[in-house]
Amino acid sequence: MISPVLKRLSVAAAVVAFATAAFAQDFPKRPITMIVPFAAGGTSDVIARTVAEQMSVALGQTIVIENVAGAGGSTALARASRAEPDGYTIAIGNAGTNAATYTIYPKLPFTPDSFVPIAMVAKTFGIIAVRKDFPAKDLKEFIAYARANPAKINLGHAGVGSSNYLICKSFVTAAGIDATLVGYRGAAPALTDAIGSQIDGVCDAAASVSQSINEKLVRGLVVGSTVRLATLPELPTSAEAGLPEFEAQGWNGLFAPKGTPPAVIARLNAAARTAVETDAVKKRFADLSTVAPDDNEHTPELLQQLVTRDVEKYRKMLADDAKQ
Repeated sequence: MISPVLKRLSVAAAVVAFATAAFAQDFPKRPITMIVPFAAGGTSDVIARTVAEQMSVALGQTIVIENVAGAGGSTALARASRAEPDGYTIAIGNAGTNAATYTIYPKLPFTPDSFVPIAMVAKTFGIIAVRKDFPAKDLKEFIAYARANPAKINLGHAGVGSSNYLICKSFVTAAGIDATLVGYRGAAPALTDAIGSQIDGVCDAAASVSQSINEKLVRGLVVGSTVRLATLPELPTSAEAGLPEFEAQGWNGLFAPKGTPPAVIARLNAAARTAVETDAVKKRFADLSTVAPDDNEHTPELLQQLVTRDVEKYRKMLADDAKQ
């Protein structure tokens, strides 16, 4: 015989499950906020706006982009982690903001468990570009110049812990050079300073630097990919440039605060999948040298695997960068 207490607990659980299902079925009833951890104009921002536009169509509600720059993306994620777990506040992140940051900033007010993965939405490729008047004309000359002038070359990135910072770290490690890495509140202001010759170059994703390379505002040296990019056919891969150790292929994914109902996550996941499969997103991504996930890469489980893998990867790579 079931005790009265168990009966009450069963009834309560059923009521909660019914209420959650009903909430998810009606979701969303109002605009959703997507937090971008960097300034407008950078890779994450461009990808977020491209995906959000089509997700809005799929969901029947507007997705408002909110740029919250600072501390390599951790300022934005701290805000996202405190949001009501109802699906109306989500964030876009990458290997920097959602994996490396836990090594670089070990006393953060959030952990990987503070977020629920929704879906990976893009795969990106890292590029090293220099100001157009930089004396080195190719990667070989650049490395030789850097070795002859230790600590005198400065490369801009989107802040310590960002994916662009990881591109920088991977590059200088592979090249065996001593360069000064300069953090900005996003990729866009770093690129602006490289264009204006305020810094020597940038570590950036193809999504935000390709146009400037094509317009000859900066000069691309190498892409950390195994194949050349269609938008930059003359830019050599790392192997072609003589530095096969340099790998810079990243990801962008959507996350919600811990406690967001599974049914809501499923609704957002479906909208994200629909968005990246639209012709509009595919065309925009192609223009940005960005790739949408494969058919088997849309699941929250896959995104969680990427986070777990990269947390460990960057714990080893960035141990010396940890801030106490």
